[in-house]
Amino acid sequence: MSLNRICVGVDGSPASQPALRWAAGEAAAHNAELHVIHAYEWRVAGDRVQIPEGIADLATSEAESVVETAVEQARAAAPGVNVRGEAVLNTAGDMLVKASGLFDLTVLGSRGRGGFSSLLLGSVSQHVATHAVGPVVVVRGRPDAVVGPIVVGVDGSPASEHAVRLAFEEAAARGLGVLAVRVYVPRYAGLGVDISVPVENPVVRREEELSDLFDDIAPWREKYPDVSVRTVAVDGHTADVLIGLSSSSQLVVVGTRGHGGFAGLLLGSVGLQLLHHADCPVLVARAGETS
Repeated sequence: MSLNRICVGVDGSPASQPALRWAAGEAAAHNAELHVIHAYEWRVAGDRVQIPEGIADLATSEAESVVETAVEQARAAAPGVNVRGEAVLNTAGDMLVKASGLFDLTVLGSRGRGGFSSLLLGSVSQHVATHAVGPVVVVRGRPDAVVGPIVVGVDGSPASEHAVRLAFEEAAARGLGVLAVRVYVPRYAGLGVDISVPVENPVVRREEELSDLFDDIAPWREKYPDVSVRTVAVDGHTADVLIGLSSSSQLVVVGTRGHGGFAGLLLGSVGLQLLHHADCPVLVARAGETS
């Protein structure tokens, strides 16, 4: 993932500030251009009430003010980064999905101005993460953490392979290590209602999973020899394991679907749970998919 152009969606709310800072830091790490985008609306769909004169000009002026402020904040956060801004007359979700096809990375916060504080993930964030064309980062949890590795879930699927590549590229750009994680389900044999027994040696199974994990990440360890790598194989539920590790990580990278996902799903259950519960930013490693 060669990051030359990064876009970040802002709405002027405090909730969008962490995403703006994170995107500025990402642009600095990759020596990329940062494009700040704010979507605004002044029309009410299906409303027959006459719009007061001047409302469009007022909305445009306020939107441009939001962008100008965000651009100044991004430049202050990452001096030397080429930052540009744009106010777009559109819904935020549609605008950011379109932007994801034009930029190398799309960054947004977990909730915006219209989000309720009780919601773990806003509707715009989920819409973009689900339908975006390219990679998306949802900034949540501890976005300013400076200690910890980049965590990536690896299950050998094509989506997982793309996630591994992005994790190593991010680690190389930021001077961080990678923690590659394989989560698996032990094999059991059913003996009746609510009765099952293990049919494998747990030590041997873990060694097998670790061996497969080493094979999956070997090409990227070879390509990025300066990136320190730790590997772990653990039985359990993938989302639970990755969410637990997010509390001591700077970024979690996840594919759109793993081996357990259905082909018709645009974003797997693991990705959705991370976007709702992770304690650090989450990178959804899309690879040019379209919805």
